[in-house]
Amino acid sequence: MKTKIIKAEEALIYCKKMESYFFDRKAFGIQPRQIEKHAVAFANADGGELVIGIADDSEEADPINRWKGAKNYEDFNDYIQCLVRLNPSVNFRYTFLKCEDREGIVLLLNIEKGNQVHKTSDDSVYVRHSASSILYRDPVKIQELSFAKGTSSYEDELVTNIPLECVVDSTELINFLHDISPKSDPLEYVVNQNLVDADSFEPRVASILLFSENPQANLPRKCGVKIARYETREDDPERDHLKHVYTIEGPLYKLIYSTIEKVTEIMSSIQIWTIKGLKTVEYPPEAIHEIIANAVIHRDYSISDDVHIHIFNDRIEVFSPGRLPGYVTVENILDARYSRNSKIVRSLNRYKNPPNKDMGEGLNTAFQKMKEWRLKQPEIKEEHNGVRVVIPHTPLATPEQAVLEFLKNNDMIRNRQARELTGIRSENAMKNVFYKLRDEGFIERVPGLEGSNAAWRKVKKH
Repeated sequence: MKTKIIKAEEALIYCKKMESYFFDRKAFGIQPRQIEKHAVAFANADGGELVIGIADDSEEADPINRWKGAKNYEDFNDYIQCLVRLNPSVNFRYTFLKCEDREGIVLLLNIEKGNQVHKTSDDSVYVRHSASSILYRDPVKIQELSFAKGTSSYEDELVTNIPLECVVDSTELINFLHDISPKSDPLEYVVNQNLVDADSFEPRVASILLFSENPQANLPRKCGVKIARYETREDDPERDHLKHVYTIEGPLYKLIYSTIEKVTEIMSSIQIWTIKGLKTVEYPPEAIHEIIANAVIHRDYSISDDVHIHIFNDRIEVFSPGRLPGYVTVENILDARYSRNSKIVRSLNRYKNPPNKDMGEGLNTAFQKMKEWRLKQPEIKEEHNGVRVVIPHTPLATPEQAVLEFLKNNDMIRNRQARELTGIRSENAMKNVFYKLRDEGFIERVPGLEGSNAAWRKVKKH
């Protein structure tokens, strides 16, 4: 039986903490079957923390009065026993919290993501969505959940040749714990979060990826990011088109943000034709962030390969090792909620500035931002051993609209400019767009310009 004494400030943090995909709190006295419901929901999702003895917002508006613990440790027996009796069993650990300035004992449950479909004692299936535990009645939904639970994650594997100190003494972990509340000892945190084996104290892959100073040197598999800059628009670039290759390494939090920074820096040096003329290429920063973070967080780390980012003149391609997990498909990826690496997801979400703020909403945000910027939506392709997301820099407007919009701001347009503007690859296909606009009376050839210099302008009104 483990008891942790916390300060009044830490107790208040628990009382104020927003209920979320990874956290819930309930006042002491809640029925055990309700605890089953929330524990099962966490186990069927990506795990989380459940606190018993702190009222939720609907029960108590004032955070100061939400600490409503039990008098004795034994008062929690029914809650613990109801979870122990569940079949299949839920993997959980518990800690009792006591505060010097508050009366009552609080129970903190850390619930792991399960590898089966978990049910309450009355055979109900609940799954955590946002800050709620949702009942699944549809047999199809339960079957999909069953498919997803059939996969294991390399993040859980033990790394036997790396000392624990590589994780618990790292600057990354110390800085991470400094910024989160309540405060925790490094060893205590990684054990409670099941990032190391509680018996052998061997680190799991997730802990190395998250907190080792150099995971790429500690793990036997490639797990960094490679960025290549190609000065072309071709689908199959040649070696001469490759101008620069960059390698990004480090613990995952730094890896994500360093990659986003480097991609942004590279893009700032690329100029393309837009409807307003020759401009520095710009994509919605949120779309770049979400797609890169998604590729790093949800990749399959059992595959020895890096995340590859190819930056072309007219698009960015992000390749993430590993096929789509569980029941996720290209067709349902914006609606499905599944995390291959739940430990990584949960820990990154606890950073002060988490790269994965809204669980499951990253790609939705990317698609929405591309639409708001009037750019075509990203294209998601599942390949033999990975997933490729293509982020085009092509306007939503039809080629005809794009040409006419360009000519509002510019005197004339050439075939090459128009192809770059519209995303059309074929010179002849672009000519057909010009001919259509000519036949409809919108544009005309610029006199005196022939061959490769040929250009079109708006019809001059007399």
